[in-house]
Amino acid sequence: MRRDRRRDRGGLVITFVTGTDTEIGKTIVTAALAVRAGESVAVVKPAQTGVGPDEPGDLADVVRLTGVTALHEGVRLPEPLAPTTAGRRAGITLPSVEEYAASVDELAREYDTVLVEGAGGLLVGLDADGNNLADLAEHLTSPFRFVVVTRAGLGTLNHTGLTVEALRARELPVEGLVIGSWPAEPDLAERCNLEDLPATTGVPVIGRIPAGAGTWTQETFRAAAPGWFV
Repeated sequence: MRRDRRRDRGGLVITFVTGTDTEIGKTIVTAALAVRAGESVAVVKPAQTGVGPDEPGDLADVVRLTGVTALHEGVRLPEPLAPTTAGRRAGITLPSVEEYAASVDELAREYDTVLVEGAGGLLVGLDADGNNLADLAEHLTSPFRFVVVTRAGLGTLNHTGLTVEALRARELPVEGLVIGSWPAEPDLAERCNLEDLPATTGVPVIGRIPAGAGTWTQETFRAAAPGWFV
């Protein structure tokens, strides 16, 4: 019988990487968290949209930057839309969030850390019924938490506050905020947002990913990534 590593540790296993929007750096944050997690880590992308059968998706970036090989992609859809919409348009029956949750729970018995990267923002639909990442989390039996990836610039206070509020309304745990792309020379709004995000949301900023880190070599990325978190 396979040993339940979670019971051995008594700690959190699953981290959901969600965001306030799309194209804000969730994949690069996921890669950085994978480096921080150590050797026993699996990365899950329940739904990947906007890529063809033979095209590299988000998990290709994760392995390129980290070397992590325990990668699990759920369903792949060709149009760059929300998974629920893309699945409907393609005539593809999507797995339910219950099925996704069962797969993630199974991985949590094998690995010390399981990272689950969402699609777009928190409330984007993942299955045919429009259930989202928060719904998926509510079906887990393993301990979990959320990390919210956010922008550095104007508009981030409102978008981040709304995302955290949605998580709290469901009583889902939030570890912290990660700024997905932190500029080398932040402007006034970005510097102020770094201070105001915790005050607005009640959640700490636990990391900042340097702008352009997704283009780095694996050696450079792996060496630097642990230092991006507090």
